[in-house]
Amino acid sequence: MDTQKLSMIELIGVSKIYHQGPEEIQALRDVTIAIESGEFVAITGKSGCGKSTLLHIIGALEPPSAGQVLLDGLNLARLKEPELTCFRRDRVGVVFQSFNLLPLLTLEENVALPRVLQGAEYLRAREEARCWLAEVGLGARGSHRPHQVSGGEMQRAAIARALINQPPVILADEPTGNLDSVTANQILELFARLHREFNKTVVLVSHAPEAGQYASRVLRLRDGAILK
Repeated sequence: MDTQKLSMIELIGVSKIYHQGPEEIQALRDVTIAIESGEFVAITGKSGCGKSTLLHIIGALEPPSAGQVLLDGLNLARLKEPELTCFRRDRVGVVFQSFNLLPLLTLEENVALPRVLQGAEYLRAREEARCWLAEVGLGARGSHRPHQVSGGEMQRAAIARALINQPPVILADEPTGNLDSVTANQILELFARLHREFNKTVVLVSHAPEAGQYASRVLRLRDGAILK
């Protein structure tokens, strides 16, 4: 009997081409990688090398032009709406560089929203949001709106929002790009702690080389290809 463990994330020959009029832009070139369950992988490279495109494809935010993407053995190409929406909601938590918090909601309401969309009772979702805000060091800030807190605090709230549905995979797209160096290191340390304590599979992309210091493995991307 084959007892080989499946990778949590597997990309096989993934390429991505964008079309701008008659021009073709190849963002990814034949990317093949495997990421095991519970790994913290940093994907580094210069701006424009295809890092964010790679992350978006892993998270089913956009399809590849060629190749296969599997998450926990599930071929994402076989999913259609509304299955894709449920996949993004339940299986993957995404943290964006620009935070993407809703400005009219408090931090607590922002964090609770994915649980409400998942079907949780509203008061229960608020209670869970308070717990996750405390986990990321924002226990006293839940009643504040995004414009009332710092960039680092907004990113912490975004991380709590990504975690509240307890997805097995956390994807972070340049999560320190809008932060000063001290706050950026604090956010990277937070990712490392959450990875250890909750055994999440974390894939973080960054143009900052120091991101690799917090990960268990570093993949380097150049011109859309993984460096050997």
